[in-house]
Amino acid sequence: MEQSHIINLRDVTICHADGPLLTEVNLTVDSGEFVYLIGKSGAGKTSLLRSLYADQAIESGEAEVCGMDLMRLRRRQVPQLRRKIGIVFQNFRLLDDRNVRGNLEFVLRVTGWRKRKEIDERVAQTLQAVGIADKAESPIHRLSEGEQQRVGIARALINNPDLIVADEPTGNLDPVTSTEIMQLLVNINQERHTTMLIASHDFMMIDKFQSRMLVCENGTIVEPQ
Repeated sequence: MEQSHIINLRDVTICHADGPLLTEVNLTVDSGEFVYLIGKSGAGKTSLLRSLYADQAIESGEAEVCGMDLMRLRRRQVPQLRRKIGIVFQNFRLLDDRNVRGNLEFVLRVTGWRKRKEIDERVAQTLQAVGIADKAESPIHRLSEGEQQRVGIARALINNPDLIVADEPTGNLDPVTSTEIMQLLVNINQERHTTMLIASHDFMMIDKFQSRMLVCENGTIVEPQ
């Protein structure tokens, strides 16, 4: 399989408890692309994203993400894959018992960072990049939903990933905040050349920030002509 693609799937099948959910999935995403994944609820968008970071098994086919062969991936290699992929969730999934800094430090420590000075510098740089440098000591419950999603994006960005996958990142946000969050993701893509794959039903944002689209429908992934 070619190394130039960040994502390269060939004849992939992904199953759930009742049987195949997605079949004959063929898609490539190149380094630096900004791609939307759209489709109805239950069509398989989240399952596809989860399969990319080895949280859901791929039943068959060929699958390479960030230069790693998912079909031959061993359990001990999963952390290595996830250091290359940042994940942004609709409901933020932040640690409520830690402040903003603590949420980011946690990610760095579990991915092998040890030196306090380097951790402090990386946290400060990342919070600056997402526009909440002044919120480092804030408890999570004191943040607005938009600020919480910025922390979620900072967490995804903290290890300088090759790829960010975002599952409905504006799903819990009002239109103004959604625009700010989408603009932030676009800026990260353009300035850092971080590849983005964003599952969304937010057609107002998709129309405002137009880019390539993949559609999850009829049990597979298609690209509109």
